[in-house]
Amino acid sequence: MTKPSLPELLHAAVTAVGGTERPGQVTMAETVAEAIDDGSHLLVQAGTGTGKSLGYLVPALAHGERVVVATATLALQRQLVERDLPRTVESLHPLLRRRPNFAMLKGRSNYLCLHRLHEGAPQEEEEGLFDQFEAAAPTSKLGQDLLRMRDWADETETGDRDDLTPGVSDKAWSQVSVSSRECLGASKCAYGQECFAEMSRERAKLADVIVTNHALLAIDAIEGAPILPQHEVLIVDEAHELVSRVTGVATGELTPGQVNRAVKRASKLVNEKAADQLQTASEGFERVMELALPGRLEEVPEDLGYALMALRDAARTVITALGNTRDKSVQDEDAVRKQAQASVENIHDVAERITNGSEWDVVWYERHDRFGASVRVAPMSVSGLLREKLFSERSVVLTSATLKLGGDFNGVGASLGLAPEGTEGEDLPVWKGVDVGSPFEYRKQGILYVAKHLAKPTRDGTRTDMTDELTELIQAAGGRTLGLFSSMRAAQAAAEELRGRIPEFPILLQGEDTLGELIKNFSADPETCLFGTLSLWQGVDVPGPNCQLVVMDKIPFPRPDDPLMSARQKAVEEAGGNGFMAVAATHAALLMAQGAGRLVRATGDRGVVAVLDPRLATARYGSYLKASMPDFWLTTDRNQVRRSLSAIDAAAKKADAEKADEEKAAAE
Repeated sequence: MTKPSLPELLHAAVTAVGGTERPGQVTMAETVAEAIDDGSHLLVQAGTGTGKSLGYLVPALAHGERVVVATATLALQRQLVERDLPRTVESLHPLLRRRPNFAMLKGRSNYLCLHRLHEGAPQEEEEGLFDQFEAAAPTSKLGQDLLRMRDWADETETGDRDDLTPGVSDKAWSQVSVSSRECLGASKCAYGQECFAEMSRERAKLADVIVTNHALLAIDAIEGAPILPQHEVLIVDEAHELVSRVTGVATGELTPGQVNRAVKRASKLVNEKAADQLQTASEGFERVMELALPGRLEEVPEDLGYALMALRDAARTVITALGNTRDKSVQDEDAVRKQAQASVENIHDVAERITNGSEWDVVWYERHDRFGASVRVAPMSVSGLLREKLFSERSVVLTSATLKLGGDFNGVGASLGLAPEGTEGEDLPVWKGVDVGSPFEYRKQGILYVAKHLAKPTRDGTRTDMTDELTELIQAAGGRTLGLFSSMRAAQAAAEELRGRIPEFPILLQGEDTLGELIKNFSADPETCLFGTLSLWQGVDVPGPNCQLVVMDKIPFPRPDDPLMSARQKAVEEAGGNGFMAVAATHAALLMAQGAGRLVRATGDRGVVAVLDPRLATARYGSYLKASMPDFWLTTDRNQVRRSLSAIDAAAKKADAEKADEEKAAAE
């Protein structure tokens, strides 16, 4: 039999999901197939509405090699496993004459731990908590959640937290889950044969397609802890998030509270001398942290250095002691020991990393209103790690709606460890970038309005003229506004002010409800507005007329006092580059591209992206930022924008009225 062609396979898959083929999707599928065939690497920018999931799944399934798909968000993981993959596999089966199987794989703490569930959490600071498990009618929300999870454990096939509906708080889930360091190991655990995390790994070993997340991919690639099965093709979706997620995995932190918990956990398991040494080191560290002021530590201060060396040495002593002592009087001693060991090992590793020092690491103090001070360490850059660990052993396809910043792929490529496109070199990964466009006609569907007449934003954040402008824009739009703010403080101040000025337009504020509920309520009522910060720049998908105005209060540069960003910027400058453009402008461009992408989510969408920061029109870097956003029609004419918003609002109200009349007639 002749092998089915890629267009045949794509047509079958698109038909199965009820979609329509789009030129960009076809181009994407062809370029992905080429990259997989020749073992090269590919960056694909695929705009909203392209259908990029099928654009990479179809060629990957057709090739027949094992594939790992890593995504940044839970929503996309679920979409792939629950909708796209089942339909695609079934539609391709008659043509491929095989049925590829697939599985989802997450970190161990995402799965219910049967040992922890049945034996209880070995945490002396939460003693008595599990008495609520035995209560006939627990009154606390936590107790009710714990009982519900015990019942769920008998029904679930996956033990995956995301399959538990309704969900539970992080505190409740922490009582029934363990980290990989705390796990006893299947061979030592009484519940090892039934372990949900182990079963998910076994399913992944047998799967042709494994769907995972960026964090697990980073742990697998960077920490040398093999979690993912051997695979020939890696597809990174939502790839604009990868560097941030990898940095998060490679970041270490120490807090006095964390050290105190480790002391409590270890003290009853080791000899008195080892316990006292760790207790003394903990007290010394806490004294230093009481005086810690937020900011980067270009050199580790002497007092912090001594405190960390004492912690490191005490932790090493305790780790040795934990392996040499046994205390059968401690209930469920193995689990208690494993948890204590995990806590102390983390302290040892972070303290040693900071005291050893590395020109490639950034160290800084942070201070949190609720949790107090912490000392943190993160890599200056993850590009070298990614180049070495990600691109060396398999073909890698990275895709997102926003990979071209300032008109090319080189900025994102550099952050991933890739040399400028076309650069030759023995140790340099070969790659190419392809922009397959978008099915949307951005210049006809959207306006980019830059409020050039406003004053430049200031550090103190008080901007009366911006608030006036925002009020008028919302009134012209009839509500329908997603407000994207550069800080939570700015979002709160704007919401408070506008709730008093225009009470006829309800304003929802991030943090006042769960993100899911806020987006649901925003999309249900055309007069409602939604204000918030970082997660809204990337996490809102509201097609249709209820989101017709997207407002950015100012260009979202990183804070000047952000220790990691400022260190990265300084490093670029010392190497002879433009630190501001390489770090701050790239960060802002990525967020603005994502934020502007919230406006047009379907072919019938119309609206305005309003940037209330004149620097987008007046500063030299403005053209770079604009080139990173969808190609909307650009204007600085405030009157034109108000007329356009009013016309779009009127058209939406007319369409709503006609729809209501049709529904009424049908009902009669």
